[in-house]
Amino acid sequence: MAETKQDQDFIITETLSKTEHFINQNKKSLSIIVGAIVLAIGGYLYYQNSYVAGKEKEAETQMFVAEEYFKNDSLKLAVNGDGNHSGFEQIISDYGVSPSANLAHFYLGMAYLKQKQYDQAIEALKGYNPHDEITPSLALGAIGDAYMEQNKTDDAIGYYEKASKEKPNNFTTPLMMMKLAGALESKGSYKEAKDVYEKIKKDYSSTSEAQQADKYIARAEAMIK
Repeated sequence: MAETKQDQDFIITETLSKTEHFINQNKKSLSIIVGAIVLAIGGYLYYQNSYVAGKEKEAETQMFVAEEYFKNDSLKLAVNGDGNHSGFEQIISDYGVSPSANLAHFYLGMAYLKQKQYDQAIEALKGYNPHDEITPSLALGAIGDAYMEQNKTDDAIGYYEKASKEKPNNFTTPLMMMKLAGALESKGSYKEAKDVYEKIKKDYSSTSEAQQADKYIARAEAMIK
């Protein structure tokens, strides 16, 4: 049987009455709950705007020096600091809540990779949480490079494939696809490598990788049995 408007009005009135009664009976408890919520929100905003912001300002100062060492290939100083300024490792430890400390994971991983410390490179890069268009695929590709250097080709292929699909663009995508194809060739998967080279030529025709694709396609074809 369908409800009449009068029935609906009665239900709404009854619900409001019960709600009002509940509030009146639990004013003290509700006040405590609301106060706790307000306190939590206020604490979070203070944490973000004061503590985190302050930490980030400090971290940026330290990062500037560490980045300069990295750019000049003074990798040990970039990683460990110079006694007056922190290196990437210490920045991560001291300013873990800041965006700069997050970026330090990327730099640290790249520095370790250059120093052939592959396990450390992989660990640092896996701790990086990118928010831009370019570094996500670079970080994944660098993990792939570290695995390739350790002769863990299947792991490398997995990361190169992820890197080639991460935020596609004309800069990093064909580069990572070339790495993927090269890794596939290294394990004798020439047909799969050829398919990747052909995709580069088709989808990224304006890039330097595409201009070189034909010779790699021919090489892969020659190896296919």
